[in-house]
Amino acid sequence: MASTAQHRLAYGLLSPTLVLMILSGVIPFAIVIYFSLHDTFAGEHYIWVGTTWYEQVLGSAEFYAALLRSLGFSILALAIQLPLGIYIALKLPAQGLLSKLYIIIFAIPLLMPVIVVGYIWRFLVLPKIGLLSEFVALLGWNYDLNDPVVVWITLILMDTWHWTSLVVLLCFAGLRTLPDAYYQAAAIDGAGRWAIFRHIQLPKLRLVLLIAGLLRFMDSFIIYTEAYVLARGGPGVSTNFLSLELIQTATIQFDLGEGGAMAVIYATIVVVVAWLFFSRIIPSQSMKSQEGT
Repeated sequence: MASTAQHRLAYGLLSPTLVLMILSGVIPFAIVIYFSLHDTFAGEHYIWVGTTWYEQVLGSAEFYAALLRSLGFSILALAIQLPLGIYIALKLPAQGLLSKLYIIIFAIPLLMPVIVVGYIWRFLVLPKIGLLSEFVALLGWNYDLNDPVVVWITLILMDTWHWTSLVVLLCFAGLRTLPDAYYQAAAIDGAGRWAIFRHIQLPKLRLVLLIAGLLRFMDSFIIYTEAYVLARGGPGVSTNFLSLELIQTATIQFDLGEGGAMAVIYATIVVVVAWLFFSRIIPSQSMKSQEGT
């Protein structure tokens, strides 16, 4: 058993992180909750209004429209990036110089700041000079950023380019942990590639995929910078995601009460989804079996 001194050392090592989390997360979120329960005049006098702002947000058609757009974007991103990430990870060489080179290449998009990614894709689709828009023009199609479908496809392509590498690297690491004995047993049984993938690799990657899915859901659900740089919520409100709606309400309209209520609801959705992943979707037995592998 750990001694009292070891416990104190552990708490001492954790304390800087806890202080940082309180300063950067707990206190700002408490202030947001305070704003959501008050109305203010010129940011000086605050009046208690209870759940009025929450009722207003939850009764707003614009809020639900923005929420559906965010959920739709996340579902599309997951539907494309998880299968694509698995496929690429399966095709990567298991070891050697080429394997290391591919890992470096796939890590590059993950290292790029989101605002840089937004501007890269903004330049790619500029009319007449953008590489992507000109390539599409060579195929005889009109790359019209006033078309909501074109903008959605561009956003999904941009997000896939930026974040599929995360799924690839997680799956690649998961595949490398599978013992060779599994593949040797499958070879003795005469199993083909599909049978190996379905009965060996996919079940063993289940926990990795669920974690990748959770990370990608949260990232895509709160997407802001890249989408704002590329489309600024347009055309119309077709890409006005919940994050953009929140920024518009809280910082441009300077409606702190409504923006605070929206932020609390937004954060609650993310926390609930994360909780569902870890407490309901990922059974404890799966984690135990993964640890015992």
